[in-house]
Amino acid sequence: MIRHFAALTLLILSATLPARSQQPSTSVEQPLRVGATMSITGKAYSVQGGYGREGYLLCQKHLNAQGGLLGKPVELVIYDDESDEKNAARLYEKLITEDKVDAILGPYGTAITEAVADIPDQHRKVMVAANAATSSIWEKGRQHLIMVLAPIDSASLGLLDIAAHRGLKKVAILSQDALLPKAVAKGAGDLARSKGLDVVFSEIYATGTTDFPALLARVKNTAPDAFVAASVRLDDLVAIIRQMRQVDLNVKMTSGLPYGLLPEFYQQLGKDAEFVYSATFWESGLLNPGNREFVTAYEAEFKRAPAVQSANSYAGCQIFAEAVRRAGTTDSDKLRETLLSLRTKTILGDFAVDQRGFQIGQKAVTIQWQDGKQAVVWPDEFASNPRFPTPNWADR
Repeated sequence: MIRHFAALTLLILSATLPARSQQPSTSVEQPLRVGATMSITGKAYSVQGGYGREGYLLCQKHLNAQGGLLGKPVELVIYDDESDEKNAARLYEKLITEDKVDAILGPYGTAITEAVADIPDQHRKVMVAANAATSSIWEKGRQHLIMVLAPIDSASLGLLDIAAHRGLKKVAILSQDALLPKAVAKGAGDLARSKGLDVVFSEIYATGTTDFPALLARVKNTAPDAFVAASVRLDDLVAIIRQMRQVDLNVKMTSGLPYGLLPEFYQQLGKDAEFVYSATFWESGLLNPGNREFVTAYEAEFKRAPAVQSANSYAGCQIFAEAVRRAGTTDSDKLRETLLSLRTKTILGDFAVDQRGFQIGQKAVTIQWQDGKQAVVWPDEFASNPRFPTPNWADR
């Protein structure tokens, strides 16, 4: 962590100095400076934010290896928002008004993106929001926010599609009281009913809850076939799975959204994570252009495998870069026009947005933990077979 902070400090300091040419034949150029915050510390999002920061930094490295943008080296100025919404808003104001960066990229997560989402409009500065997926952010008339990820509202689609095709009938939903989880829960209920499934339990719990047995006992009393748990707190999802075993809550399918996809989810739960489903915007084995090369480069650079947040940030940065190339400028109006009409493929798959900047191209996939690895089990064109049904706790 000390090493990361030192590297970040040097990066920020270097952004205030003139870029020096290493080639006698090349004129001295000021860098093209791109600002962002990321949740590098803070209990809520530091795991996810660490991956997201690394995705941005790898993109910076690759862009500069290709000659930068507009003939200039690219310098990312990344501040630590400490997983705090007010900090993030203050830092984006600083990036724009004091640091005078040429462009901005989004922070980590729905809650922090929502907290800063009016700032791009106030300063007419386009923000490519690489790590936010809640539809409501794009339903408020904002003009300068570009969505990279598929809407999280449909995160449970794969699980519920498999459930319906396997003849399951009853679904239970438990959600943290926060913007993204409530969007997931609402989407899950709507999708379940559209597929003829009966929602027998749906409840929201207070943020900060750590003791779930009473809630899970009530879920158990409804005898659901499938169970969807939604939280932006990794600790919540880990606790819910552990405490399902304690109360002997047995279901044929369990989904932990969205962070059941993180490597840390399996690291903390071990074999209790087996059979759990989640949704992801990216998976290392998908045959999207550049994906294999991204995984190899990331592992070499950071000595660990990338997570979905790494891929989201990398793809968002690459989308920004492609728009700058096509527009030939970082002028916000021209950049926005270019992004609204851009149709391309990234390591996440298709990118396309409507006139709101709302994502209409990218699609999430459903994974299941199988033998300690993520297996894509939906949609069919990418999928291996799900391990169905989940065995009872007593038989595991």
